[in-house]
Amino acid sequence: MSATLLRKCTSVLGSNQNNLLKMTRAASTCGLKERLEDLIPKKQAQIKEFRKLNGNKVVGEVTVDMMYGGMRGIKGLVTETSVLDPEEGIRFRGYTIPECQDMLPHAPGGEEPLPEGLFWLLVTGEIPTEDQVKAVSAEWAVRADIPSHVANMIKNFPSTLHPMSQLSAAVTALQSESKFAKAYSEGVHKTKYWETTYEDAMDLIAKLPPIAAAIYRNTFCDGQVAPIDSSLDWSANYAHMMGYTDPQFVELMRLYLTIHSDHEGGNVSAHATHLVGSALSDPYLSFAAGMNGLAGPLHGLANQEVLVWLTKLQEDLGGEVSDSELREFIWNTLASGQVVPGYGHAVLRKTDPRYTCQREFALKHLPDNALFKLVSQLYNIVPGVLLEQGKAKNPWPNVDAHSGVLLQHYALKEMSYYTVMFGVSRALGVLSSLCLGSSLSLPLERPKSNEHRRSYQLTGAKL
Repeated sequence: MSATLLRKCTSVLGSNQNNLLKMTRAASTCGLKERLEDLIPKKQAQIKEFRKLNGNKVVGEVTVDMMYGGMRGIKGLVTETSVLDPEEGIRFRGYTIPECQDMLPHAPGGEEPLPEGLFWLLVTGEIPTEDQVKAVSAEWAVRADIPSHVANMIKNFPSTLHPMSQLSAAVTALQSESKFAKAYSEGVHKTKYWETTYEDAMDLIAKLPPIAAAIYRNTFCDGQVAPIDSSLDWSANYAHMMGYTDPQFVELMRLYLTIHSDHEGGNVSAHATHLVGSALSDPYLSFAAGMNGLAGPLHGLANQEVLVWLTKLQEDLGGEVSDSELREFIWNTLASGQVVPGYGHAVLRKTDPRYTCQREFALKHLPDNALFKLVSQLYNIVPGVLLEQGKAKNPWPNVDAHSGVLLQHYALKEMSYYTVMFGVSRALGVLSSLCLGSSLSLPLERPKSNEHRRSYQLTGAKL
């Protein structure tokens, strides 16, 4: 995004000043921050009493396999925003994805939930009204302006720099705007930390679509980014700034940005954000850390790997493929020591509900898409092969098995960019958690580690 374009954006915003002022007032009447001011003291008292009465009680055990196996299964974090049940899938503040699709407000004429509503739910635990969601949209539009030094930095990135590296660098550079860092340097009392953490979170979420769109347009297009349209919701603005105005794609964005937002606190991006935030690094630095984790092949790049595998499958087998040919290809993949990308999950033991809702979207809007038909065919075959192989604890598809197919259908084919979209969505969850953790004054995270020799001593084994 050039400085000239920024001035144009500012001019557009200035011409709509009266509307924006009205929306800002509406945002204050929606009362998200005021609602938190009411909820937080009650939560603080509840947690204090709970720890006083139960602080020494045992809630689990740690095995050697947990220590050497990525700490999987260790109950060592408290994350209020979502819980991942092995059999049910993700619940956002107790609500399943279908319940969120039904209960959260939609855009006029739309059927998918607005991410603004999910953010309200994650932060407060309450289903918002349509007016409250509109007010959040309006407030994010007001907060969306990007500082010129960040816009210029993105413009000067070489197109060969991975989009996730660009996102991480841009978010880190935004740290110049941190209200938390400023307040901390001025000696704000720790009971007030959450207020500026909240302000930074709201600013950062608002600025992510313009930043992400600028990365997309500069890397893959002509560098021109449309300004924020104060009449559009957060997802629609993001899509339009990228250059996509198809109403179906906008609906897909609302769904995509909602379902990728949170997956409890132990995944890499959520845990990294929390870990860095526990050192009282501001939300910009904390979120940048989470995005560096999301950029890893074992986390946010998974949907890209699914598409690469599907492309190879099509190249090797041609057009329409029989079930027997598919089954043989899958067995050959496994025999080569590779996994079938998009299948299995560290926690889930059933089909990922995020996969299911994307499948339902595809069945409604693109039932004849060739790649979707192939994904559906794999859905009917892969689990059986994995069960027959006997190694997979969860042979069912996860969210990554489907998301790339939908984006490809709407001509968003730049696979290296997909994780940036994932990151924009994940901000809703990890920054909600950061606000809540700050309100509870959660301490610096510092688990104990042991050397290999100590593991032998603890188990009574001989080295």
